[in-house]
Amino acid sequence: MKLLSIKKIIAAISAAAVALSLAACSGSDNKGSADAGSDNLYRTVDEIKESGKIDIGVFSDKNPFGYVDNNGEYQGYDVYFAKRIAADLGVELNLVSVEAANRVEYLTTGKVDIILANFTVTAERAEKVDFALPYMKVALGVVSPDSAVITSADDLSGKKLIVVKGTTAEQFFTENYPDTELVKFDEYNEAYSALQDGRGDAFSTDNTEVLAWAMQNPGFTVGIESLGSLDTIAPAVTKGNESLLNWLNDEIKGLAGEQFFHADYDATLAQVYGDTVDKENLVVEGGVVE
Repeated sequence: MKLLSIKKIIAAISAAAVALSLAACSGSDNKGSADAGSDNLYRTVDEIKESGKIDIGVFSDKNPFGYVDNNGEYQGYDVYFAKRIAADLGVELNLVSVEAANRVEYLTTGKVDIILANFTVTAERAEKVDFALPYMKVALGVVSPDSAVITSADDLSGKKLIVVKGTTAEQFFTENYPDTELVKFDEYNEAYSALQDGRGDAFSTDNTEVLAWAMQNPGFTVGIESLGSLDTIAPAVTKGNESLLNWLNDEIKGLAGEQFFHADYDATLAQVYGDTVDKENLVVEGGVVE
């Protein structure tokens, strides 16, 4: 009898544990829906509208695409787009500052609904997040001091190249130029400070950005204006969030009718690039890359 009672107690405890586990699995997270078979969290379009707010990840230190101005306000090409997304959804916009290396993490952990942080589409990233249609074209560029301009990637052999962690520049040089010593930083401000302080021979990131930075910082030249393949920049959502992905694709297609991204360029980038950049080589309308 005593042994039987103990067995009954153990069985009861096990059953309770299973019930609690099932209840936890079936419960909904306050951030949104859980993608079946993964730990990814996301919110559907209806859930975002119901909450009255959308969280969009942007850079705070990558002028002119996403940065905080002297008044503490977010500005830039990506920010301009983020504001339109929120307006068309009819919700409040909450901009979340991200770094290059944590963009995927912020989606998979449900910290943001969308990433608009100058996110280059790559096959590796597409395994972890879902990219919407592109809205910009980009390649890599290399900026260096006027006193020792780097004009070829081969010139970087045995030299120090500054990169930001988690960027396509880091991946490109790691895979293709192993003789180049990479000096890695988490933030763009840190990387540019290192270049100005002489802690590296050059800095590589998107060509659109280094061109803009060199124009604003005398003493530096973009000796390599285009390196590697021509890639695209696109919004990213949590893997499996078809609701928001489809909405974004429809939004991007619809905005083409008013040439929205040309207007975005004129409002945020034209004053930086002037006549040195042909916006037709940068802007993508309706997700169609020409």
